[in-house]
Amino acid sequence: MEKKGYASHFQGRSLLAMKDFTADEINYLVDFGEHLKYLKHHHIPHHYMEGQNIALLFEKTSTRTRSSFVVAAHDLGASAEFMSPADMQLGNKESIEDTAIVLGNFFDGIEYRGFAQSDVENLAKHAGVPVWNGLSDMWHPTQMIADFMTIKEKFGHLKGINLTYVGDGRNNMANSLLVAGSIVGINVRLLSPKELFPGKEITDMADKACAESGAHYTITDDINEGVKDSNVIYGDVWVSMGESNWEERVNLLKPYQINMDMMKATGTPDDELIFMDCLPAFHDTNTKYGKDVYEKYGLKCMEVTDEVFRSKYAWQFVEAENRMHSIKAIMAATNGNLFIPEV
Repeated sequence: MEKKGYASHFQGRSLLAMKDFTADEINYLVDFGEHLKYLKHHHIPHHYMEGQNIALLFEKTSTRTRSSFVVAAHDLGASAEFMSPADMQLGNKESIEDTAIVLGNFFDGIEYRGFAQSDVENLAKHAGVPVWNGLSDMWHPTQMIADFMTIKEKFGHLKGINLTYVGDGRNNMANSLLVAGSIVGINVRLLSPKELFPGKEITDMADKACAESGAHYTITDDINEGVKDSNVIYGDVWVSMGESNWEERVNLLKPYQINMDMMKATGTPDDELIFMDCLPAFHDTNTKYGKDVYEKYGLKCMEVTDEVFRSKYAWQFVEAENRMHSIKAIMAATNGNLFIPEV
């Protein structure tokens, strides 16, 4: 007889967007990620996916997502096969449906990092195995579990935390933080120029989530309103991958650069305030992009100053490490045949 709770919430499920998961399920993944981090740091084996094969489909470049999935798969006992656009015909010479069916017969799970949300949803519809969204133009769900792990490590809880996202208020990170944060009870503020406010579809989701969690959100172009009493100041790139409107974005977002004045404007005690960023962050001129921006616009840093990036507030590298632990939790929960009590 099947045990009650046996993988009941997760086994065989895809992770395409946090809007598809409850607060309890998200919190479970966060806590499971922390458990797996403990096992990793103490060299305790956890081969929950022994013998499995995982496909990693990357239409967009990646450092943390690719590395996280590769290391997570190996730690879980699985093998990971990386495929770039040059290695596959996804949507080009072969439809997404046909590719999904073929890969679903070869692999036990599929990660996809690309452009249209509809592409990853089509993969999940036809693959017959779990599909994990490594990033789309609409959502970045794996990042959310890592972010919430990081916040919980610092503060001990999620509910009631004030998080201010600063930058493009309508990109995948803003969408994800607003909706996922509202689900788990984080009070999210999107601090952005009016031209980059999110659309009604996203705010409707946040309204529904807040009604259930008791959280509240703010969307504002006023810096003082956006950061007051904040516990987390969250940065992101001004121009997302696939976009080229640098001059427009630099002019719009230059007033919203995260600097020490902004951190101090929170009025939050130092030990209750952190900086986070999903990375990469253009905080100096030690990159090609950084040099180009300095030459064209005279800026030595963009979304965050080097002073903040290297300060006592900086938690972005804990957050980056947590990408791997959280992705491991997602993969194991959905594809590891684990006994998971009801959540």
